[in-house]
Amino acid sequence: MVDQYPPMAPYATGFLDTGDGNRIYYEKLGNPDGKPAVNLHGGPGSGSLVGPTRGWDPETWHVIRFDQRGCGRSTPHASDPATDMSLNTTPHLIADIELLREHLGIERWLVKGGSWGATLSLAYAEQHPERVSEMIIPAVTMTRPEETDWLYRGVGRFFPEALDRFQKHVPEDERDDLLAAYARLLASPDRAVQEAAAAEWVRWEDTVVSLEPQNTSGDHYSSRIDDARLAFVRICAHYFSNNAWLEDGQILRDIHKLHGIPAALVHGRHDLGSPLYTAWQIAQAWPDATLYVIEDSGHTGSQEMSRILNQVTAEFAAR
Repeated sequence: MVDQYPPMAPYATGFLDTGDGNRIYYEKLGNPDGKPAVNLHGGPGSGSLVGPTRGWDPETWHVIRFDQRGCGRSTPHASDPATDMSLNTTPHLIADIELLREHLGIERWLVKGGSWGATLSLAYAEQHPERVSEMIIPAVTMTRPEETDWLYRGVGRFFPEALDRFQKHVPEDERDDLLAAYARLLASPDRAVQEAAAAEWVRWEDTVVSLEPQNTSGDHYSSRIDDARLAFVRICAHYFSNNAWLEDGQILRDIHKLHGIPAALVHGRHDLGSPLYTAWQIAQAWPDATLYVIEDSGHTGSQEMSRILNQVTAEFAAR
């Protein structure tokens, strides 16, 4: 087993009023006088971890985590079809991160985010590089159209029967824009329509990670239930059907803005949903980033991935 730090629970919580009707739930963990870090969750719409974490040295780090708009304990919640999703975009999230940093009086912080959190971390850092001391990015993504197309269509070459089921949940004349069709279903005022669409979505997501060496549960995504599942799927469909409000290739194009910021890119060789190629491209263009390829891991992680993440976190703590 990987040696982990003692459990670190929040010592303070709060809500950040964004000024447009959203309230962002946040937590402070660790040492208030420690090195600042912000942890950006994935999804989009997964919500941050509930309960203690063991991924940070509680004596060294001052960790901030929060629930992005529409999910977790933030309000309004995306499971409510009345929630205005036009106020939930990547630019909104980047502005929220900066507002939270200013609210907490933090000058610079390490930014960590995996999966969708990787995209958000990179987009935030490229807009505010002067606020970022280091970066830790597991399960690297840039949410380019080619990546989204692969995740919700191309990878179906490995799972044709599952993809067929996923596609057939929407009307035939809407399948050319499958993600937008799911977004419409998730915005339905009929709870049964929402729940049926969400169930099919998480079934597909579980299929994509089903071949990973360390994934034995089979319910990595479908373990979300009720409002948490509805919010997760609605936000995912909303972001991915809009290319996350990023220009095609924007993050890689602007990676030069991160030169001088030390970073660790940690990616599983068996990540079928987010192939290693994306992390490799970033590493080639970012001299200060080190790519760690985890041979026994996919998107859902492994003991070796945890070990490397602990290692790089300790290295950055010493800077």
